[in-house]
Amino acid sequence: MSLWGLFLKADLVVKAVMLLLLVASVWCWAIIFEKWLRFRRLRAQADEFEDSFWSGGSLEDLYDHIGARPDHPMEILFASAMREWRRSTAKGIGNEQSLRAGIKERIGQVMQVTMDREMQRLERYLGFLATVGSTAPFIGLFGTVWGIMNSFQSIALSKNTNLAVVAPGIAEALFATALGLIAAIPAVVAYNKFSDDLGRYANRLDGFVGEFSAILSRQLEERQA
Repeated sequence: MSLWGLFLKADLVVKAVMLLLLVASVWCWAIIFEKWLRFRRLRAQADEFEDSFWSGGSLEDLYDHIGARPDHPMEILFASAMREWRRSTAKGIGNEQSLRAGIKERIGQVMQVTMDREMQRLERYLGFLATVGSTAPFIGLFGTVWGIMNSFQSIALSKNTNLAVVAPGIAEALFATALGLIAAIPAVVAYNKFSDDLGRYANRLDGFVGEFSAILSRQLEERQA
């Protein structure tokens, strides 16, 4: 009646269900640890970057310091906007209102596209957590139903309803449901937690985009003056 013994005595279909749920559970935990470490690192990197950004130093110097290989989404947003800024202002801005508006629009579009791309990268594998959380209990239930059907067939063939004969088959079947819950519960909790973290981080990036756009707009006005 050990867990390993229940697995070995289970029907082939039930074994396949158990293995599928076990693999899904291991993969979920790998995603959970990776996402937890990544979001923790992103928060620390964003704090460090914002300290540098609001330190009063030159944005050009900060961009030169970051270089062509920014490390995290907030730096990538900043670098993409500064790259477009330099390209747009390399030949001078002039006094044309339409030209300044075009520069603002291009920089805004560049930051929006960059932000969307980075958020898609951060969302990677969250869909798998949601899928496991919603389907694992039903997959485990399928294994349980299949195992109980086999148990009843064995009872009918042996014509013996003794508990010692019935219990192992029922235990094998219920083990599949237990594995389904073991896979689903952490997946659902992690998905909700990381979705909340992702939403807060997206709001933080949105705020940075708005503040940075305002700074660049002021610099355009100052150059015009």
